[in-house]
Amino acid sequence: MILFPAIDLKDGKCVRLKLGDMKQATIYNGSPPAQALAFEQQGFNWLHVVDLNGAFEGQSVNGVAVEAILKATKNPVQLGGGIRTLTHIESWLNKGLARVILGTVAVRDPALVKEACKNFPDKIAVGIDAKGGKVAVEGWAEASTLGVIELAQKFEGAGVSAIIYTDIDRDGILTGINWDSTLALADAVSIPVIASGGLASIADVKRMMQPDARKLAGAITGRALYDGRLNAAEALQMLRAA
Repeated sequence: MILFPAIDLKDGKCVRLKLGDMKQATIYNGSPPAQALAFEQQGFNWLHVVDLNGAFEGQSVNGVAVEAILKATKNPVQLGGGIRTLTHIESWLNKGLARVILGTVAVRDPALVKEACKNFPDKIAVGIDAKGGKVAVEGWAEASTLGVIELAQKFEGAGVSAIIYTDIDRDGILTGINWDSTLALADAVSIPVIASGGLASIADVKRMMQPDARKLAGAITGRALYDGRLNAAEALQMLRAA
């Protein structure tokens, strides 16, 4: 099971949003590559990056920062936010990304996601962001009528490497992961599920190690790590020991 530290990029800086609201952004580091290297030195072996501006605008906006991150860390990096075409996917993979996360396009054009999985095996993840149980798109600014499990099941057998499931109602407010909906999703599909949104403390890491949660591929941590509520060394040691 992998614990993914998160770098969310807004205007070239590392930030955390509250409830997915771009107006409620806290800047944690003005140097994304320095933050990426710090996470590597703390012992993390993956990195989760989101281009927040890109998610809202439908195209990469923080590309310079992402490329600097790729040069700064040896860890594999997965990136989401504003990636909407096969050409765009290929371009980022050629720059060294380990995995591309497709969110809005997974709702708008599922066939493109399936084609991407064929063209780039093991390199495509689907990001499912939910608010009130329904999938949100366009940087969480719009709600769709799709249910989370309904969308996830569209990609069974397509070759999706992971589903990153975010509960927007818990994102950035440190109330704990929505275990009920996350585990329900993991039970409903064979695709590995990564939990995101709300990881608050070492208690969530302990919960990850319970038998019913062992089916998860991992979880993403953001604000708890930046605020010091989650001790990286303690969390990583706990997961390694398990």
